[in-house]
Amino acid sequence: MSSNPIKLGIVGVGKIVRDQHLPALAKDQDYRLVAAASRHGKVEDIPNFPTIEAMLDSVPELEAVSLCMPPQFRYDAARLALAAKKHVFLEKPPGATLSEVEDLKALAAANGVCLFASWHSRYAPAVEAARTFLSSTTIRSAAINWKEDVRRWHPNQEWIWAPGGFGVFDPGINALSIATHILPPMFISSAELDFPENRAAPIAAHIAFRTSNGLPVTMELDWRQTGPQSWDILADTEAGSMVLSGGGSKLAIDGRVVHEEPEAEYPMLYKRFAEIVRAGTSDVDLAPLQHVADAFMLGKRNVVEAFFD
Repeated sequence: MSSNPIKLGIVGVGKIVRDQHLPALAKDQDYRLVAAASRHGKVEDIPNFPTIEAMLDSVPELEAVSLCMPPQFRYDAARLALAAKKHVFLEKPPGATLSEVEDLKALAAANGVCLFASWHSRYAPAVEAARTFLSSTTIRSAAINWKEDVRRWHPNQEWIWAPGGFGVFDPGINALSIATHILPPMFISSAELDFPENRAAPIAAHIAFRTSNGLPVTMELDWRQTGPQSWDILADTEAGSMVLSGGGSKLAIDGRVVHEEPEAEYPMLYKRFAEIVRAGTSDVDLAPLQHVADAFMLGKRNVVEAFFD
């Protein structure tokens, strides 16, 4: 492809699009946002359509689409876009099931277009520094603590509590996207999932992992956190105690901050998407989603008190 801006359409104009995608695209010369499709939201100054079908029919010059609707509805939209030979950016999680995303990978390859599973937390500024540190030492144990207030981050988003909506694994998969990038390969050995009696998705999870060489890794997810929010990965190593905090924005070793930068996850995601589009490749890592599937398969279900926003 030439160096001309990629003509992009965005599908699903909700909170994440307004908070992250649109600001990132407004500053990125690799793209020209030419259309949007959403049942409810609109983007100013470009054509808006009620469905992706209408957008694809009316804007044939589209080269790529960014799919930002809930995961339960992403597969059908992605198939339409890939069949129309458009490159596809998948907001996280890339799909409601592993089988869906595997099928999309095959369809992208068959149509000669690119598919991108966009794990935004991997692009947090201190993640690569943490990976470098951990690769230089011996890890004794690790812990993932991802606790936040669902009322603050997902107000009135009923889809997230529905089957396929992931519940607390919607933010938890962000932690897994970092952990699978910086820690050795690991496997779930046990899990407990807390389901509110009035919800179809978990509000908390308690998970034990092990690596092939026996390294213990624990994970605590909770959507009931009030006050300061916790997005931390800790590791006890021979070179000191590591804390990757703020969702990957700050790295400290033995209490000393060694790396901290402003967050720029979505600009980095779109930079990566442009790279793979112009290289004619795909980037679809399913490891974080595999761990979520394993947690649901192995996890003991605990019923807890009803939850109301």
